Amino acid sequence: MAVPARTCGASRPGPAPTALPWPGRGPQPGPGACRPPSRPPRPLLLLLPPLLLLPLLAAPGASAYSFPQQHTMQHWARRLEQEIDGVMRIFGGVQQLREIYKDNRNLFEVQENEPQKLVEKVAGDIESLLDRKVQALKRLADAAENFQKAHRWQDNIKEEDILYYDAKADAELDDPESEDVERGSKVSTLRLDFVEDSNFKNKVNYSYTAVQIPTDIYKGSTVILNELNWTEALENVFIENRRQDPTLLWQVFGSATGVTRYYPATPWRAPKKIDLYDVRRRPWYIQGASSPKDMVIIVDVSGSVSGLTLKLMKTSVCEMLDTLSDDDYVNVASFNEKAQPVSCFTHLVQANVRNKKVFKEAVQGMVAKGTTGYKAGFEYAFDQLQNSNITRANCNKMIMMFTDGGEDRVQDVFEKYNWPNRTVRVFTFSVGQHNYDVTPLQWMACANKGYYFEIPSIGAIRINTQEYLDVLGRPMVLAGKEAKQVQWTNVYEDALGLGLVVTGTLPVFNLTQDGPGEKKNQLILGVMGIDVALNDIKRLTPNYTLGANGYVFAIDLNGYVLLHPNLKPQTTNFREPVTLDFLDAELEDENKEEIRRSMIDGNKGHKQIRTLVKSLDERYVDEVVRNYTWVPIRSTNYSLGLVLPPYSTFYLQANLSDQILQVKYFEFLLPSSFESEGHVFIAPREYCKDLNASDNNTEFLKNFIELMEKVTPDSKQCNNFLLHNLILDTGITQQLVERVWRDQDLNTYSLLAVFAATDGGITRVFPNKAAEDWTENPEPFNASFYRRSLDNRGYVFKPPHQDALLRPLELENDTVGILVSTAVELSLGGRSLRPAVVGVKLDLEAWAEKFKVLASNRTHQDQPQKCGPSSHCEMDCEVNNEDLLCVLIDDGGFLVLSNQNHQWDQVGRFFSEVDANLMLALYNNSFYTGKESYDYQAACAPQPPGNLGAAPRGVFVPTIADFLNLAWWTSAAAWSLFQQLLYGLIYHSWFHADPTEAEGSPEARESSCVMKQTQYYFGSVNASYNAIIDCGNCSRLFHAQRLMNTNLLFVVAEKPLCSQCEAGRLLQKETHSDGPEQCELVQRPRYRRGPHICFDYNATEDTSDCGRGASFPPSLGVLVSLQLLLLLGLPPRPQPQVHPHGSRRV
Repeated sequence: MAVPARTCGASRPGPAPTALPWPGRGPQPGPGACRPPSRPPRPLLLLLPPLLLLPLLAAPGASAYSFPQQHTMQHWARRLEQEIDGVMRIFGGVQQLREIYKDNRNLFEVQENEPQKLVEKVAGDIESLLDRKVQALKRLADAAENFQKAHRWQDNIKEEDILYYDAKADAELDDPESEDVERGSKVSTLRLDFVEDSNFKNKVNYSYTAVQIPTDIYKGSTVILNELNWTEALENVFIENRRQDPTLLWQVFGSATGVTRYYPATPWRAPKKIDLYDVRRRPWYIQGASSPKDMVIIVDVSGSVSGLTLKLMKTSVCEMLDTLSDDDYVNVASFNEKAQPVSCFTHLVQANVRNKKVFKEAVQGMVAKGTTGYKAGFEYAFDQLQNSNITRANCNKMIMMFTDGGEDRVQDVFEKYNWPNRTVRVFTFSVGQHNYDVTPLQWMACANKGYYFEIPSIGAIRINTQEYLDVLGRPMVLAGKEAKQVQWTNVYEDALGLGLVVTGTLPVFNLTQDGPGEKKNQLILGVMGIDVALNDIKRLTPNYTLGANGYVFAIDLNGYVLLHPNLKPQTTNFREPVTLDFLDAELEDENKEEIRRSMIDGNKGHKQIRTLVKSLDERYVDEVVRNYTWVPIRSTNYSLGLVLPPYSTFYLQANLSDQILQVKYFEFLLPSSFESEGHVFIAPREYCKDLNASDNNTEFLKNFIELMEKVTPDSKQCNNFLLHNLILDTGITQQLVERVWRDQDLNTYSLLAVFAATDGGITRVFPNKAAEDWTENPEPFNASFYRRSLDNRGYVFKPPHQDALLRPLELENDTVGILVSTAVELSLGGRSLRPAVVGVKLDLEAWAEKFKVLASNRTHQDQPQKCGPSSHCEMDCEVNNEDLLCVLIDDGGFLVLSNQNHQWDQVGRFFSEVDANLMLALYNNSFYTGKESYDYQAACAPQPPGNLGAAPRGVFVPTIADFLNLAWWTSAAAWSLFQQLLYGLIYHSWFHADPTEAEGSPEARESSCVMKQTQYYFGSVNASYNAIIDCGNCSRLFHAQRLMNTNLLFVVAEKPLCSQCEAGRLLQKETHSDGPEQCELVQRPRYRRGPHICFDYNATEDTSDCGRGASFPPSLGVLVSLQLLLLLGLPPRPQPQVHPHGSRRV
């Protein structure tokens, strides 16, 4: 129970009380002084062993009731420093552990990490891994082209003629509303058996391929059936590839018709709602199907654009943006008489996730008014594309115009900007149902090597906003072998549950000849892809020889990380790649910008830098020294880097050839030894292939012991390095128990536990019962205290992490402790390394009492000195705690100890939440510095949908007056509405489901978001410092001083007299954010490089196929029939959707 507020202090007059014995502890303060807690706390160190005590001399006095003078507080600080140092010297066992390592010098060797050799070896291993996938890709692409060339087109092909495994068949049979059940599909679908495969994290069948067809494509169309027919032959090539390379994962052919055939077969992971997956919209397909793009989207917002048509345009633009990748550049503008950008972006910007989000939000604000001015729109677009003062793709320049129709052909604009070379393609989109002549729109597209599309209703949006990729693929097809280059994608989430992957892509071309003149075909057949799981690449990197703070990373030409320990997306969006920039994965500085640029340029390099790193628990920032070494990964667009702290240049490699010693040390891992030797946690590493993993460390240890009874540490199925180091560290930490811990009375010194953790994966906690309250990660490399202790000299305090206030009951149960740890530095033959961390766990309540006594004016260890009119002394932290606030705050600004009993349950909280006024003063006086950072991988609860969402949720609802108005029935808006409603009846989740959720896993409950956080760390002030918080009558004096050899700040301050001085509050916890202002960021874009080769022109390209439209006014009878059907609630049976490009037929 906390001590009740006492009524004593500097303001209470009277003589000093006569000391009386505390029960079992010596003298007790009189009635005028502070009383102890109601239950006897743990004995205080300063009252027992004289070994650790400074002579408790009274600091020089001042006038009565005075704030402590600076030298007095420096005196208290020295007492605190010596007390901490004394405890750590006795119980930490740093020196003793050094001696133990030296005594066992014959049991290990000191190995060296040579950064240049290491990084070159890993880069070579990754290159070899990816090269095997490249060879498999080339075999697949060549085979696909030959199979399609040999295939004879069948006009009369029927569904029952095709036998294949439909990956969605099982889900559709279970769904009575599915299209195939409604149609009574005649497709002969195979029924397969599957076996669980851990490599795929899925059930698979290695004898067959599986086929996935988008929901909005009719499976029985002639185009699709022919596609299924010729791609069946790929099955044998997939199987042969796996025979040659058993490590291959998904092999996929994504067809330009929308068909996906993949191997091995596995059921499709259908979401609860409509499945909107279309391979042609996947990042890997888009990247493989065309060269980078410079795109300007212009949207007609003249008054003729009706409300429904404008909605279709907004949705179309958003879908168009989703066809762009980070290699592309884009801008979006609206036009009527004038043209203007829809967002704050005034020039082309990279089509990354955050920029596209800005566009999508801005597009929703477009309002229709004015008259149509095609000239203004096209002049704006051409000016954007001619701006050479900005970063852009410099490939595939194009203009996409969305309009409801018009008569002006703006030939003069094309003559001025684009003819005769026609370097800019023009794609035109007629949106909505109307009676306008579409000939001018067709002419614009055909005259500028583009294509004309119609989007009469929402059902046409997805297909017609991606078909332009076929046109862009023409120069690639005509370039032939020159364009057959494997590209490796950004990181993205595999749709079949493999996790994070990269994909090697290779375009597949149509090699057939058209007609008797044998004109070469220009169509891209699709893209071949082979996945590589990031975990497979990680396995090629050294895991444990680099130490807890060393790591390997890799980036691509955009500066996005392929590998990095901080690449941990908490939620993934199937529609977007995972794009984490290297400068966002780490805390950005000029040195890292220079390293990033060099890596993107494909250079080798090495640089030692002083930089900031964020702690694993994201509560702290440390200033550290790191060595960066990097090399390019040949034959790829990736570059590999290695980061090593100087103390990780060397590492220990155990050499336990003595089997008797192996058995002896192994026995200290057995739970039967824990009572005498302390509890042992072992890091959950992959020691052996047959070791069963478990999140429960007790169970994992049990599994480990059972396996070790069957195999030896030298077994071929085990990692001998990991096993030998683990067993060696078991023995070494046991010797620490024997030499230091076992003979000490921890309770006497107010300690809950002592511990040691090692690079070898051992965490030994003594005594055994303390393990019940041990909450640190059993993997030392993933424990924040371990990694911070390696990076900081001296004693690192870590208060418990408090998300909410502790209850007094928890304090009474003695479960709350403060970790104090320090690294063990060895010097062996001139080679320095830090193989272990040792420390103690302080009893919070007992040390809070101890803290008050050490920061007091006691003249000797038995009697506190009380300030009063007759004593003429300075106030102190023990007797005058009603007037004086005394705290220890760590380097992150978190409360560690306080002389205020009511603040004990706030230990571990950011100090601004305890005393905002004082924390702000410390920050303003440079005791602390803040480092703001953004987390682009966070997950947030989904926001309720707004009225401006990009998804087509809203539908125009006609009024009664509209129904009675014949003009409305015959209007283009009514016809477009019927089509939208009919489509919605079939695919209802377009109106109700978030596309992200529809394409994601059924369990998806969160969406990705940006979080902002500020970490604090010690500033430039190292000396003792007195200051005043100036606020008139509410001003406060305070003193702050760093404690030497610790991460603590000792602060003494007057308690606040009033609350009027609350000038502001520093925030440390994460808060939701929109991220940095994108409009400002695009003015200083980060360095990047696009793909090396561009295919956007070929002199032999045939541009005559440029789109055909059929604008027809529906009859009144048809409209009335459809409306009556709708009103009667009888949705018409969906008609087969034939792929719009009949030109795919050969």
